[in-house]
Amino acid sequence: MSHDDRFKKAEFAAMVGVVGNILLAILKGWAGFVGNSRALIADAVHSASDVAGSLAVYIGLRAAKQPPDKDHPYGHGKAESIAAIIVAVLLFLVGIEIGKSSIESFFHPIEAPKAIAIYVVIFSIIVKEAMFQWKYRLGKKLNSDALIVNAHEHRSDVFSSIAALIGIGASILGGRLDIDWLVYGDPIAGLVVALLILRTAWKLGAESIHNTLDHVLHDEDTVKYRKIVESVAEVKEINELHAREHGHYVIIDLKLSVDPYMTVEEGHRVGKKVKKKLLEDSLVQDVFIHINPYNPNNEEVE
Repeated sequence: MSHDDRFKKAEFAAMVGVVGNILLAILKGWAGFVGNSRALIADAVHSASDVAGSLAVYIGLRAAKQPPDKDHPYGHGKAESIAAIIVAVLLFLVGIEIGKSSIESFFHPIEAPKAIAIYVVIFSIIVKEAMFQWKYRLGKKLNSDALIVNAHEHRSDVFSSIAALIGIGASILGGRLDIDWLVYGDPIAGLVVALLILRTAWKLGAESIHNTLDHVLHDEDTVKYRKIVESVAEVKEINELHAREHGHYVIIDLKLSVDPYMTVEEGHRVGKKVKKKLLEDSLVQDVFIHINPYNPNNEEVE
């Protein structure tokens, strides 16, 4: 798959998320207001935050597809991870606000929600789970941190909607059976939603920050690259191989040893051959190679 095709699919997925979240936020906000459900209103706010998140992902994808330039010789791939961090921060702020609102409701008399809240939250669960499954699979296929994080936003919305469903159902049941404490199931669900959002924000934010800080692939993940290098007959030894993640692609820093009696030009040709083979991997964006003279006595090389 070409880079252009990748970005077109990723951008389309991000825009579907924007439109879907806008429609769900409006529907849940209206149903929460009409149906007197704090949990559903909290869930609507969650969906509204997903709109901002999907927009951030879309902007990050647009930035990430820009080619390398003088100021960014390694490309703009980390823009996706930065977009993912923005999404995580938005989720965290929304979680705090929803939790605060839910706690405050315990200090005021409340009424049980109406049945419309149940219908809307069930519809939301179905739609959000479908969006998660689609975006998560696409994110894995395209190796996009931003899309994967955005997919998990949809999954967190599913969990929050399930919590809202349980709380709304308990509150409605409590209202019909005159069980006062059950009526508070709705704000309790709102609080659970807030905690789920905070947990998701923390987990995804930490992962995105980790990827942004020049994370290198572990040894077990670079085996295929080592085999490619070793397949070049002139390479005597791999002294060092670091594969750095830059969003959806990888940049390889490589030190290898060749026959010390080769000419500079011959060593350069070996480097070009190795680089060409590595670039055949769809994830590898660029390769930087340092050539060392092979030393069978294992003396230190630069």
